[in-house]
Amino acid sequence: MIGRSSGAPLLRPLRRGERSAERRSAGATMAGLWAGAAALVGAGRRGRRLPQPLMRSSALWTLKHVPHYSRQHLMVSRSLCSAGYDSNEKTFDKILIANRGEIACRVIKTCKKMGIKTVAIHSDVDASSVHVKMADEAVCVGPAPTSKSYLNMDAIMEAIKKTRAQAVHPGYGFLSENKEFAKCLAAEDVIFIGPDTHAIQAMGDKIESKLLAKKAKVNTIPGFDGVVKDADEAVRIAREIGYPVMIKASAGGGGKGMRIAWDDEETRDGFRFSSQEAASSFGDDRLLIEKFIDNPRHIEIQVLGDKHGNALWLNERECSIQRRNQKVVEEAPSIFLDSETRRAMGEQAVALAKAVKYSSAGTVEFLVDSKKNFYFLEMNTRLQVEHPVTECITGLDLVQEMIRVAKGYPLRHKQADIPINGWAVECRVYAEDPYKSFGLPSVGRLSQYQEPIHLPGVRVDSGIQPGSDISIYYDPMISKLITYGSDRTEALKRMEDALDNYVIRGVTHNIALLREVIINSRFIEGDINTKFLSDVYPDGFKGHKLTENERNQLLAIASSLFVAFQLRAQHFQEHENSRVPIIQPQVANWQLSVKLHDEVHTVVASNSGPTFSVEVDGSKLNVTSTWNLASPLLSVSVDGTPRTVQCLSREAGGNMSIQFLGTVYKVHILTKLAAELNKFMLEKAAEDTSSILRSPMPGVVVTVSVKPGDMVAEGQEICVIEAMKMQNSMTAGKTGKVKSVRCKAGDTVGEGDLLVELE
Repeated sequence: MIGRSSGAPLLRPLRRGERSAERRSAGATMAGLWAGAAALVGAGRRGRRLPQPLMRSSALWTLKHVPHYSRQHLMVSRSLCSAGYDSNEKTFDKILIANRGEIACRVIKTCKKMGIKTVAIHSDVDASSVHVKMADEAVCVGPAPTSKSYLNMDAIMEAIKKTRAQAVHPGYGFLSENKEFAKCLAAEDVIFIGPDTHAIQAMGDKIESKLLAKKAKVNTIPGFDGVVKDADEAVRIAREIGYPVMIKASAGGGGKGMRIAWDDEETRDGFRFSSQEAASSFGDDRLLIEKFIDNPRHIEIQVLGDKHGNALWLNERECSIQRRNQKVVEEAPSIFLDSETRRAMGEQAVALAKAVKYSSAGTVEFLVDSKKNFYFLEMNTRLQVEHPVTECITGLDLVQEMIRVAKGYPLRHKQADIPINGWAVECRVYAEDPYKSFGLPSVGRLSQYQEPIHLPGVRVDSGIQPGSDISIYYDPMISKLITYGSDRTEALKRMEDALDNYVIRGVTHNIALLREVIINSRFIEGDINTKFLSDVYPDGFKGHKLTENERNQLLAIASSLFVAFQLRAQHFQEHENSRVPIIQPQVANWQLSVKLHDEVHTVVASNSGPTFSVEVDGSKLNVTSTWNLASPLLSVSVDGTPRTVQCLSREAGGNMSIQFLGTVYKVHILTKLAAELNKFMLEKAAEDTSSILRSPMPGVVVTVSVKPGDMVAEGQEICVIEAMKMQNSMTAGKTGKVKSVRCKAGDTVGEGDLLVELE
């Protein structure tokens, strides 16, 4: 248990009056369902310290959507979720959450735990979103585009007045680091749950923050401490610093408005794209340039300060697994840091926080080289996306701490009270195609959605449900999947199981990439940096590479599924009330032809009860399962090895899509006779893609650089498409003349839409 300072211990049993209060509040009960709590009961009996709470994030906090938990599970969960909350400590009656999606849901859950009413804001397309249903009140603030809704300060201020909210939690992104918004709130005597405007201004501006960091004796990266005026000046500065350089938005964050340049040409292009992205995402196109540290780790320190001059560092988060400067996998603590380096980084982070009188939860980000030298990168004056891993290893509810600090209470803990209990890993589950640049956005409707919260040590922060739409207007994040264990090995194993048990249908997702990262030998050994993905997959991500044994397992499972479906179909046909009796031959051995990766395999399968005996190219395997073909998840045992697979689709023509070890494999299964006849079927000719340019993702066309009749060279920019606030340059696949242009600036395009055609 974390020690005491001025307040109650973080973990204590509920008193009788508090239990009664919780029973009267369905919202508090729902917020008390912590995934993995059942597993903690046994740990407690064995005399080990109970791991800290893992908040369960479900889609809807209504009784009908709560999964079944045992009485013992609920008792443990409820006591854990109430850790550190004093019902006599008054904060606010009503809080408006100026955000959407999973972070809005996350804030609402803590507010319910604290007995605070909540107000959700939403765009017109988000009217049926989960965060709207979870809140006590909801106000529409405009149409879908963020500039007209979630960034519309006038509409949000009107919603605050209408609902009489006393405080606003901004979440992350949108207006969370906008000093003008904080000033507007202060003018209306509404509390901003975050730092004051001075800290937002100082730390939100990368140029000013770097100067303040130097003054506070924080290690900084060499670079130009000013605003870059134009592309020519950018080239001059880059030459003076020495390539490679990092061009990034002064007011930026989240990987937007950032480019690495290795020469003059890339500097000019980087200046253009970064300034455009910065203007689009932050309304501020100012840029700075600094030395790019090659092969660094990205490690950040969570800080927490109050209005009484106190500040703490809550250990580190390892965030080195990134694509396009956006984090993909995070963990706490870092496998790389020793206690001395951790303390030094923490003390410098606190020194910076105190220098700007920081009073809320914030994050100081560092780049760390191979020799454990660390350099200040930036400070985010808000709650980070990856905050759950810190909550797991410290036991603190950071949203609750932010609310307390905003009300004026001092911190309850001293630096010596902050522990590292266990290990936590977070995977950002995105609606993205990982086979395209490690993740280009995908849109669609979730036809089926099931979180793996039935597993021990699993937390899912999400803001979606079956039927939710992933649109082009907002970030494509589906959820944050967090696993917790007593050590890193256990946390990673639980993550592997959680990814296998995660059901997402209707949109393309990045489960395959996430699973490959966490089982990669370099990652397991801790040999990582911010270039991990490009180093491990230099030719792009291709999915899991099957070993011979894994291939045989997949073929055996697929063949067993095929036969199981056939037997079920026969069962329906043989129903006793059938008017026309059908005589089915009793097949002792199913002789099959199975095609995988353009290779055809001979398979013979037979079944005896729940077990199938399968011979794959001469190798014999036994596949056992309950064969519940209606379930989206199928647990099987292949010669004693447990596997969880998903049959995503099955066609009469023999095509079957199976998610196995995270990757989706397309298998073509036919009986031996059908395979012989299939040889006479014509195949559709593949499209010549060298003469056409199709959109690789849904988005909005920003610019078109060519017109019919123009000559273009291979690699020349044709157009720019913006998706989820990221701009992507589309280039010609070959040298030739433009035959037709099928799009114009401002057009909304879908994945696969024809943009430009060459002769």
